[in-house]
Amino acid sequence: MPTPSRKPVEVRLIAGGIPAGQEMPARGPGSVTLVGAGPGDAELLTIKALKALQAAEVVLFDDLVAQEVLDLVHAQARCLAVGKRGGRESCAQGDINDLMVRFAKAGKRVVRLKCGDPMIFGRAGEEIARLQAEGIAVEVIPGITSASAMAAACKVSLTHRDHAQSVRFVTGHSRHGTLPDNLDWQGLADARTSLVIYMGGRTAGDLVAKLTAAGLSLATPAIAVRAVTRPDEKRWHGTLADLAQGVAGLGLEHPLLIGIGNAFAAAQAIDLACFEAALQASSA
Repeated sequence: MPTPSRKPVEVRLIAGGIPAGQEMPARGPGSVTLVGAGPGDAELLTIKALKALQAAEVVLFDDLVAQEVLDLVHAQARCLAVGKRGGRESCAQGDINDLMVRFAKAGKRVVRLKCGDPMIFGRAGEEIARLQAEGIAVEVIPGITSASAMAAACKVSLTHRDHAQSVRFVTGHSRHGTLPDNLDWQGLADARTSLVIYMGGRTAGDLVAKLTAAGLSLATPAIAVRAVTRPDEKRWHGTLADLAQGVAGLGLEHPLLIGIGNAFAAAQAIDLACFEAALQASSA
């Protein structure tokens, strides 16, 4: 069923990257910059993203953007929470588009702050199209997408030449709250492909059923990571056979990533090696 909509919520930030008493740079024509906030850890922001946050007069930010990232916004900027969360009350995309247009036409420097990378499952295409149709200058500053952060955190090479010949990013959540009905399951059911599923927590059971029906072995390595790079990050690793149970154990308070394929066996091997090293150290 459709996700209920809500009005944007204005947030007054206490801390900022530039002191409240310092003048902001001179204002030019209104513009919009789509900024990737990365997976959560503020130290993973690009320098260009940081500069955009500190020069912004209006920031429209997603629900999942970490507070430590928001703390870098100029203290005088107007911040509006336009959160979008699957299965929860969210701002309608049309309303977000209208806000960007309204503020930009008023001559403001607007930042549309998105978790991860704006161009990967971030609806950036819809927003860019609307802004261009309105004649508004738009720039995109990329961020670290969650799949890259997960690979780094778990020390898994998504393109390890011995285990994976390709990488696929797939959404596990359609606008109807179910798996997309137009995915190529035969193409995805390949253990030599590093398959990363975004927003797949609530559909993990259906995902397993679709992949196994297409021929993927239940013994295929799998991992799941919740809140990657954040203080409450949690991980699970095992096989496709146990994926649905493992995902349920992580909880669904935060969106999570699922990784499936031979390359993800490395996560289990590394965790086991770390456990054995810690065990030896404690018994020494």
